[in-house]
Amino acid sequence: MHIEVRSVSKSFGNHQAVSDVSFSINRGKLIGLLGPSGGGKSTLLRILAGLESPDKGDIYINGKRVNDIAPQHRGIGFVFQNYALFKHMNVFDNIAFGLTIRKAGKAQIKERVNELLDLTGLRGFEHRYPHELSGGQRQRVAFARALAPKPDLLLLDEPFAAIDAKVRKELRTWLKQLISTIGITSIFVTHDQDEAVEVADEMLIVQQGKLEQQGSPVSIYTDPQTAFVAGFIGHSNLVEQPGLLRGFEQTQVLSGARALIRPEFVEVGRERELAFPSAAEKGRVRHVFFRGAHLELDVQVGNNRLSAHRSLDQEPLQPGEEVSVLIHRLYVISEDSATMVENPLKVDPTPVHI
Repeated sequence: MHIEVRSVSKSFGNHQAVSDVSFSINRGKLIGLLGPSGGGKSTLLRILAGLESPDKGDIYINGKRVNDIAPQHRGIGFVFQNYALFKHMNVFDNIAFGLTIRKAGKAQIKERVNELLDLTGLRGFEHRYPHELSGGQRQRVAFARALAPKPDLLLLDEPFAAIDAKVRKELRTWLKQLISTIGITSIFVTHDQDEAVEVADEMLIVQQGKLEQQGSPVSIYTDPQTAFVAGFIGHSNLVEQPGLLRGFEQTQVLSGARALIRPEFVEVGRERELAFPSAAEKGRVRHVFFRGAHLELDVQVGNNRLSAHRSLDQEPLQPGEEVSVLIHRLYVISEDSATMVENPLKVDPTPVHI
């Protein structure tokens, strides 16, 4: 393993910022560190960088314990959300800063900076100063500066937070391609789920200082291991008495439990449109929201409000319209687990008209 975190904990006074966290990362992976505000993301990143010392536990990079190694000697590049560029230096000198501090030769510095100017698409901007650049260009300079000394590990603390949405999306694609090209192990903190899902090879989900789950974006989305992950990743509605829903009445695991239902688990339409009408509830459309590629429906089913998607190719549904609502599956949640349950009534594809 390239990076290993073993039973790391960190407190600030009475606040437990990180609690017995362990994980490992293979070389060259781009890892998204995701969780709610105050969940421990930035503290973990600072511990890896050597900017904070763990109260207990160990950090290994390339098999070497680095707990007692100063940040500047860990072989780590750090990119901050506010760029942290030197305003009095031009692009070339900002990128060269780390190499200059290490007293690299002028020829070596020039060669490395020129290489990074080409790699980051900044060729032609080397003589400009930070105030003459766009937000996206400044962040590219920050990336290039962090990469100049050829670190073993790249840490990024919400690197796109200060950039507008359109440029942020472009930079996400650029970052993934860049990391793939240079093959450097990278960990980036983000609160943006779409960003993590789109960019990361793997995700680490943390909350209240604890690691909830590690895995690929697909595995975490489709197979959440805890109630928190099931509710945190993606959009869902909480249902207090799922055992009252059509098709789930006899499901023992639902007794006294709560459930999370995602929009893609719900099919809404007129009765003739559904393949399993006998398994459907009756509901009423409350609101219809245009989301570009699809419509988002807010539907009342008994005491529950659910969200569902509807294709623009289908006949529109109107607020106030009575509809059939088929819940294909749901997540039953407890304090420490999430279990998917399929609607058992979905067994007969022959339409049944009541």
